[in-house]
Amino acid sequence: MTPAIPLVLLGLVDAAFSGFRAYAGSDARIRRQRATARAALRGLAVGALLLLAPTLTAALLLLTARDPARTYNTLTAGGIGYLLPLTVYASAVLLSLAAYLTLPFRAGTLAMVIGLGPLTLLRPLAVAAACLGAALNGGGPALLVGATAGAAVLCVEPAVHRHWYHHVR
Repeated sequence: MTPAIPLVLLGLVDAAFSGFRAYAGSDARIRRQRATARAALRGLAVGALLLLAPTLTAALLLLTARDPARTYNTLTAGGIGYLLPLTVYASAVLLSLAAYLTLPFRAGTLAMVIGLGPLTLLRPLAVAAACLGAALNGGGPALLVGATAGAAVLCVEPAVHRHWYHHVR
């Protein structure tokens, strides 16, 4: 099984959340579902564009490889190594988000403060752990693609904020 599809889906979901985070603190209105959805779609669009970089990197590695089958296997192994830490991180985020959405107001708010807040701050470390997993599992080519993917997902939120929300303070 190729880990490319789950990684792309995870990257796109992360991009949508990054768009939301870029907007979340810039508007004090309580009912803002339409603006929040627009911010998530902006993040998704920017993320889809930026995720072309690791896709093109992997394609270029495969096209220029002396042994494409071996390179493909290396990238697949690296992708699995990349996916494992991100799966653990995404599971923690989903658990915290589920608690926020299902618990009563005070408990849900507490789940957000002690769960989603710190997890957002740990996001770059999760990407670094994923890059380490790619390097250990697949080696140099997998690390190159993984680092490119990590840089892409970490750039979505600043790009969305800078383009659409930089003027709001």
